[in-house]
Amino acid sequence: MRLLGISALALALGLSTAALAADKPADAAKPAEAAKAAPAGLFQPEEVASEGSVTVRGAKIDYKAVAGTLVIHPKGWDDAAKPKAEASSDEAPAEASMFYTAYFKKGAPAADRPILFVFNGGPGSATVWLHMGAFGPRRVVTADGGHTPPAPYKVVDNGESPLDVADLVFIDAPGAGFSRIAGKDKEKAFYGIDQDVYAFADFIKQFLGKYQRWNSPRYLFGESYGTPRAVALAARLQGTDAVDFNGIMLLSTTLAFDFWADAPQWNPGNDLPYIAVLPTYAATAWYHGRVPGGRPAALEPFLAEAEKFATGDYAAALIEGNDLPADRKQAVAEKLARYTGLAPAYILRSNLRVNLGQFNRNLMDETGQTVGRLDTRFAGPSLDVLSKEADYDPQSTAISSAYVSAFNDYARGKLGYGAGKAFKLFASISEWDLKHTPPGAGSPVEGAANLLPDLAFTMKTNPTLRVLVLGGYYDTATPYFEGRFQMRHLPVPENLRANISYKYYPSGHMVYAHEDSLRALHEDVAAFVRGRGN
Repeated sequence: MRLLGISALALALGLSTAALAADKPADAAKPAEAAKAAPAGLFQPEEVASEGSVTVRGAKIDYKAVAGTLVIHPKGWDDAAKPKAEASSDEAPAEASMFYTAYFKKGAPAADRPILFVFNGGPGSATVWLHMGAFGPRRVVTADGGHTPPAPYKVVDNGESPLDVADLVFIDAPGAGFSRIAGKDKEKAFYGIDQDVYAFADFIKQFLGKYQRWNSPRYLFGESYGTPRAVALAARLQGTDAVDFNGIMLLSTTLAFDFWADAPQWNPGNDLPYIAVLPTYAATAWYHGRVPGGRPAALEPFLAEAEKFATGDYAAALIEGNDLPADRKQAVAEKLARYTGLAPAYILRSNLRVNLGQFNRNLMDETGQTVGRLDTRFAGPSLDVLSKEADYDPQSTAISSAYVSAFNDYARGKLGYGAGKAFKLFASISEWDLKHTPPGAGSPVEGAANLLPDLAFTMKTNPTLRVLVLGGYYDTATPYFEGRFQMRHLPVPENLRANISYKYYPSGHMVYAHEDSLRALHEDVAAFVRGRGN
C-alpha cells in the first residue's frame, strides 16, 4: 500500500492462472441487467455472481462470490432530489462507483454470521493486497524476502482465508481498482480524510441494506492508511448513523500522522518519528546481520532493549536538542550504532536523527544495496550508489506485478468482472485533503491529523468494542512500535484498555507476505472474531 503519495504496500495470495481461465462463473448476471432498474445518473450499480469453494484448516467452505459496484454520493447529497438528465458529466454532481468483492458462506444464517469489511489504504489504493495476499479464497504465491520472477505466477487456494469465521467484503477506494469517480469537483468530493470516510460509511450502510445484513456481527479490517480510515469510519458510523461495530482490526497502524519517519527533517522539534522507528531499525540490523559485535540469539529480547533505549536515553538526548553535551552525544551515537548497524560517525553527521530513507539506503552501503521500505527483509541494487536516501522500494518492485497480474486474471476469469474496464492499482490523486474533524471538535483541527480521538470516542461510547493491533517487525513505513506507542497515549480509562490486544510478526508491512506469519495472522483474526482476541 501507499502512504500519501510516498510508496505502496501489501501482498501475497492467489490462484493458478490456468485454473482461473478454466473456472468461469456459473451464474454470472450481466452488469447491464443488474443496472436496468437503476435511476439515471453518472453511474449505475453492477453485480456479477459466481460460486466456489475453499478448504480452510481442513474444512471445505462453499461460498457465493459477488463482484459489483455501489453508487456513492458525497456529503450533502439529497436522495429525494431528482437528477438532471440533461447535465453533462462535467456539470453533474460528483458521484463514485465503489467496487467490491463479497464472499458469503453458503448455508450460514446471515443473522449469526459475522461480516468483515476489508480495505487497504494508500490513500487511494485498491484492496488487491489483502484480497490476493491474505484473506481471499485464492492467493498469489510470492518469493519470501526476494524478487518474484515474472509470469506465470503461482495462484493457489488460500487455506488461511478467514471465511471459516466471517463473510468477507473487499472494498476498493474511490478511483482505485475498478472504482471510479465522476462529476463536478469529483476529486474535492472524495479525495480527503473525511471525504473518504464519508464514502466508505455510505458504502457500508448500502451494503448492509442490499444484502440484509443489518443484524450481523460487524468488523472492520484496515491496513496502513486503512487504519486511520477504520477508526474514523467506526466513529462516524457510530456517532452519526448509530451503527456499532463488534471489533476493529488494525494492520500496520498509523493513527497520528506526525509520527511518519519519511521526512521528519522538515519538522524540527518533533523527534517522535525517530523514536518510533528505532526498534524497526534494530530488527532490520538484526535480520541482515549488521549488529556490531554479532547478532543476538533472539530478536524479541533485542527489540525490547531497543524500545527501552528509544524511549529512555535516546528520547532524552533528542529533547535536549543543541544543548546536548558533546560527550553524551558521542555516547548516544555509539549506542545507536548498536541498534541501527550504521557507523557512529554517520549518525553524528546526521545529528542523531536518521530518517527511514537514509537508513534504508545506507545500512548495506558497502554492498551497493538498498533495503525495502515496506519490508526491510527485501533488498535490491541501489539505483544511485551516491544518493543520500533510498530512491525506490525493493519490496514493492519484488511483488507488485504478481498481485496485479493475479487479480486481473482472477477478476476477469473466475469472478466474471472487468470486461472493457481498466484496473487501477492506485487512484490518480494529485492532492489529498489532510484536514480532519474529530468527533466533537466541530471543525477541522489544524496541523497533522491525529485519529486517536476518534478511536477514544468510539471505545467510550461503545465500551464493548474490541481492538486488535497488528504489525510486522520489519516495516519502516508504519513501524510496529509506532502503533504501540500511539496506543499508549490513547485517552481512554484503564478498564477500556483491556479491550485492546496486540500481535506482531517476523514480517513487514504486509505481514502475510511471509507464509508463517500468514498462518499466524489467520489464527489471530479467527480468535478475535470468535471473541477470544483479548
